[in-house]
Amino acid sequence: MEELNLFVKSIFIDNMIFAYFLGMCSFLAVSKNVSTAFGLGIAVTFMLTVTLPLNYLLDTYVLKPGALAWLGEDYQNVDLSFLGLIMFIAVIASATQLVEMAVEKFSPSLYASLGIFLPLIAVNCAILGGALFMQQRDFGSALTATVYGCGSGIGWMLAIVGLAAIREKLAYSNIPAPLRGVGITFIITGLMGIAFMSFLGIKL
Repeated sequence: MEELNLFVKSIFIDNMIFAYFLGMCSFLAVSKNVSTAFGLGIAVTFMLTVTLPLNYLLDTYVLKPGALAWLGEDYQNVDLSFLGLIMFIAVIASATQLVEMAVEKFSPSLYASLGIFLPLIAVNCAILGGALFMQQRDFGSALTATVYGCGSGIGWMLAIVGLAAIREKLAYSNIPAPLRGVGITFIITGLMGIAFMSFLGIKL
């Protein structure tokens, strides 16, 4: 039940885009059509779901103070927490390379449409933010970290697909010239953020 609450909360209440504004660069740049936005959303969801439990295990059994006690008494006082940020980024970058190769092989059209933003998943602050939130909130198990990662990814995907759907419809709208492009996109993002604030009333 606790995992289910965390899953729902990470999608709607602690949404990476509308609660923490993480991953905004690719959110704004790749939200011009639904299919591309959905593809990137799937990639980000996969990355969060895979890297969070890996980083949890890395943090729990290697990085935390005393985490290396399983190697023997000589390692009980070893503290490698200062390497946390670098190690998290290394795990994310490695997983990104695997995702990039898989997308290029199985969906060349999606690979071409995502362009530079696919390898940039490695520096997507939503994915690194998920790892840092996991560390900060001190989750009790790898399962909890996996649930949080999956929920956060789905929340990010929901946000970018929703914006892409609205932007596709706006192509047929008569928007004032000064607001066309990024201007109206910022306004819509703000309105979507206000709409997602209504989920703060959910008690989990």
